[in-house]
Amino acid sequence: MNRTDMWRRIDAHPKRWDMLVVGGGATGVGVAIDAAARGYDVLLLEQSDFGKGTSSRSTKLAHGGVRYLEQGNIGLVMEALNERGLLLQNAPHIVHDRAFVVPNYDWWEAPFYGLGLKLYELLAGKYGFGASRILSREETLEHLPTLKTEGLRGGAVYYDGQFDDARLLIHMVATAFEQGATLLNYVEVTGLTKDAQGFVDGVSARDVETGNQFRAAAKVVVNATGAFSDLLRRKAEPGATSMIAPSQGIHLVFDSSFLRGESAVMVPHTSDGRVLFAIPWHGHTLVGTTDTPIAAATLEPVAMDEEIDFILATAGQYLTKAPTRDDVLSVFAGIRPLVRAAGAASGVVRSAALARDHVIHIDRSGLVTVCGGKWTTYRHMAEDCVDQAATLAQLPDKPCATHQLHIHGFHPAAKGFGSLAVYGSDADEIRKLIETHPGLGEPLHAALPYVKAEVVWAARHEMARTVEDTLARRTRALFLNARAAIAMAPAVADLMAAELGWDEVARTKQLAAFRDVALNYVLHR
Repeated sequence: MNRTDMWRRIDAHPKRWDMLVVGGGATGVGVAIDAAARGYDVLLLEQSDFGKGTSSRSTKLAHGGVRYLEQGNIGLVMEALNERGLLLQNAPHIVHDRAFVVPNYDWWEAPFYGLGLKLYELLAGKYGFGASRILSREETLEHLPTLKTEGLRGGAVYYDGQFDDARLLIHMVATAFEQGATLLNYVEVTGLTKDAQGFVDGVSARDVETGNQFRAAAKVVVNATGAFSDLLRRKAEPGATSMIAPSQGIHLVFDSSFLRGESAVMVPHTSDGRVLFAIPWHGHTLVGTTDTPIAAATLEPVAMDEEIDFILATAGQYLTKAPTRDDVLSVFAGIRPLVRAAGAASGVVRSAALARDHVIHIDRSGLVTVCGGKWTTYRHMAEDCVDQAATLAQLPDKPCATHQLHIHGFHPAAKGFGSLAVYGSDADEIRKLIETHPGLGEPLHAALPYVKAEVVWAARHEMARTVEDTLARRTRALFLNARAAIAMAPAVADLMAAELGWDEVARTKQLAAFRDVALNYVLHR
């Protein structure tokens, strides 16, 4: 799978696509998979890299959402738990179960949370990940040896899903391609075209790499641009009312010593009304998140000092070793594309009060917008969207085929592949690269598990076009240890230059661009 393959499909395609999707995050790629699996001709265009926005910046949980249960949103929880089960079924090489412990420091917490978690377990039905139960003080510390012991009474344990968001997304792109879809990163949609009746019938676009402009016609256009949905809607209808109320969430990453063992911590109530998680992830400790309403979304959001201080302070209330700014290996921010309540005024909205259900909206121009929802429910969102888009475009009625569709790389025994486990069945091909060229087995940095062969694989087969693509989303180096990623960048640029034909000027520009982005992930003391 590479850009040449994609352009070849475009050149060979008849003039009009059945469905054109704008946006290459989880929602857009999910729509492309669903539509292509039904047999529709699909083109997806992404202005930057796949998952550059929200979809690579999550808390890495495939979950039902315990806090939505407390809010009484049983429907969303049941939908998400069902989708969590399908994710594990269809992508076991990336999605796995994880024990989460809720520590109890007051007498009433054990029965209160224990009952709620038992309900959470029951709602999962056949897709349950494990039985929840009340823990003694000693059992709680067995799960979480680094938990503060003062005042600790015990805890409750439940089981949920964890995954690597960007890695799953890249494999979803490959799945869509295998189903017949055409997907291009670094193609910006600059406008929407309309027919004589004023209905959207395609897009005008620009290849960011070459500057070439082109048009693509389609029977229906799907807006899956997440936090940027309103911008595209206004290309069709300049006076369109805002649908999105963006909210920023950040995460801090520390070394594994802050959370020894395999269990995660879930703090059900924090001062900003959110749940806080501390989770083992790729040999590190991930802590988040915040919920900060913002006026507008940006492609590269930056953590605010007050958000950083909040996470450090809250984590310090529960961990034996209170983390400090000096301990932060990486900090990253993401934007939630939350949907405003109908009739709500524009402007900043308190995001904790907004629902996480997804919305399918069809403008008068015929533009279909899918937004809201959760990473975990991307498949169901896509099914709903394709159902409605196909009806609008009068496409042949075809049933959804994704309930049991394996995601690219599917391999039930991938855990045995070591550091290459998240590649699933592709791990064998990466090993063959190393066997053929032993130098590609060399690590890129002592602090991280990535080897040179992964860079070559990303450039050849996963449409990585920049140093950032490789270090942020094909590997997770930038998210795990920003300074290590910066140190790795020259070697990565050399490997990519050989694969993609960069000259020295292009290589130098790539390194400068990556450094500009990477400094946002370094916590300045």
